[in-house]
Amino acid sequence: MGRLHTHRHGRSHSIRPSTLRVPSWITINSKEIEELVVKYSKDGLTPSQIGLKLRDQHSIPLIKPITKKSVCEILKENDLQAEMPEDLDNIVRKAIGLQKHLKTNKGDYRNVRSLELIEAKVHRLSVYYKRIERIPQNWKYKSVVAQLE
Repeated sequence: MGRLHTHRHGRSHSIRPSTLRVPSWITINSKEIEELVVKYSKDGLTPSQIGLKLRDQHSIPLIKPITKKSVCEILKENDLQAEMPEDLDNIVRKAIGLQKHLKTNKGDYRNVRSLELIEAKVHRLSVYYKRIERIPQNWKYKSVVAQLE
């Protein structure tokens, strides 16, 4: 998600490869890459962690030009897709952590506003994922229920 409620326009980050061609130094074929993705997923890594591991340990900048599929598509084919999308899960965890912080630090008014913005982002993402039928239509974020998970 973009940084909607802030004056900062972006973050520094690594740059994706400019061309979508298969690099000449890659010796692994697409079947082996898919097996690596499945193996790492069974080890408990998220799709973004799998991409980082493939980039750092196996020198694969992007798997889509090689396999013609994304990490999430490979996981979906092998029935290893998580029940909740990774970005939504991360934002819900962030909201839970901020709620715990606010319970102990009652005078932290700036983070009360931050929590409101995070929860608004959760609701926007949930509407999107309900529309594309990635989460159930009756899924609802409740701050009290989220703390119990």
